[in-house]
Amino acid sequence: MLRDRIAPILACLIAAPLLACDDDPTTEVIPAETNAALATYAEVVHANYAESLAAVMALDTAIDAFLTTPDAAGLEAARQAWLEAREPYLQTEVFRFYGGPIDDEDDGPEGLINAWPLDEAYIDGVADDPMAGIINDMSQAITAEALVGLNEQGGEENIATGFHAIEFLLWGQDTSTDGPGDRPHTDFVDGEAPNADRRRDYLAIVSDLLVQHVGDVTAEWAPDTGDYRNEFLAAEPAEGLRRVMTGMIVLAGFETGGERLQTALDSGDQEDEHSCFSDNTHRDMVQDVRGIKNVWAGQYGAVSGTGIRAVVEARDSELAGRIGVLVDESLDLAEALVPPFDREIAAGNDEGNARVQALIESLRTLEGALEEAFRLFELTIPVVE
Repeated sequence: MLRDRIAPILACLIAAPLLACDDDPTTEVIPAETNAALATYAEVVHANYAESLAAVMALDTAIDAFLTTPDAAGLEAARQAWLEAREPYLQTEVFRFYGGPIDDEDDGPEGLINAWPLDEAYIDGVADDPMAGIINDMSQAITAEALVGLNEQGGEENIATGFHAIEFLLWGQDTSTDGPGDRPHTDFVDGEAPNADRRRDYLAIVSDLLVQHVGDVTAEWAPDTGDYRNEFLAAEPAEGLRRVMTGMIVLAGFETGGERLQTALDSGDQEDEHSCFSDNTHRDMVQDVRGIKNVWAGQYGAVSGTGIRAVVEARDSELAGRIGVLVDESLDLAEALVPPFDREIAAGNDEGNARVQALIESLRTLEGALEEAFRLFELTIPVVE
């Protein structure tokens, strides 16, 4: 009878809003594995941020040593420490895009940590304007408070702090198609370059700020004491899953596939690459994708638990298998990029352009597959403006 067929559906709608109202009223929209996956996610996030904090502290130490007695060896050591600090930090970018402590709309420090693109002339002199920037503006105080206030003041490319401000100060402009910038250590030596003392102060302050801001985010995810971590784990599983997968979707498609790759490929301009001063952009792409894989697998360093893969598998094993293949494919394609990235995107480099395009297409396909999982869990697809 019709009444017999619709009774289970009515029961599902009335009694269990988190159940899928299909022919099988016992099918859970949000699988039981979700709680374990969210607990693992919180461990992965904290472990990743903690390693990032240790790395930026090592960078700060290297910068302080260089600034004490500026020489070529000290500058090279600071550059190497910057490159090493990028490796763990880039993997944390999958924890963005859902209003967590890194990019909370009120006080999230992401814009102070990793904002880009950066107008070099906002900070220091450039080839066609040697006395440009905050460093050469004697009316502008160089203090932590002042630089935080100046970050993105008057335009989103007016970046004053963070990784890329430090990168520019360590390498200088990249005017070469074959290598990174080559700022001399003498830019930090009194009598060798204008305002060397202000340049030293600026670099020391933004390095200290980077430690502070990464440390603040790390503390929010600390076991037991982390305010955001406690709130995250206390939320409904569906809400936690929405946040986690939003980070994966937006990083894969809009951010990495779009803003960082498609924009640079379309313009062919090295000013549009993510780490243009150091020529480290190829590693940015690899580690962003690796961050997605960490969350998918539920693994980071010594942390190993239930990943988002298990949650998707509980509802659709075919979809989970497809996403897993796409994650691995995207990582392989990112690792296949040939540095320097500015040559990969250059007009006329058909092979390099093809490598970048293949990665874009893989990430966009991954984005779509992750959105399928979102719909499977009856979650709202994130819209990025």
